[in-house]
Amino acid sequence: MKQPIIGYTKDEESHWVAKLACGHHQHVRHDPPWTNRPWVTTQEGRERHKNVELECKKCDQGVVRDFL
Repeated sequence: MKQPIIGYTKDEESHWVAKLACGHHQHVRHDPPWTNRPWVTTQEGRERHKNVELECKKCDQGVVRDFL
């Protein structure tokens, strides 16, 4: 299920995590060549990607929300 990004936080290893409108978190790493997300490395890039929809597998699986 696609959900928009509403904000960001960092995990315990300082990796960026998107906060989705559904209440789930999803990592948004820039880890070439596997994941190419250079926008996540700058504040401007992260702001530009707010409201972009990501596929939320946790929603598809019926997982309890990560945050309220």
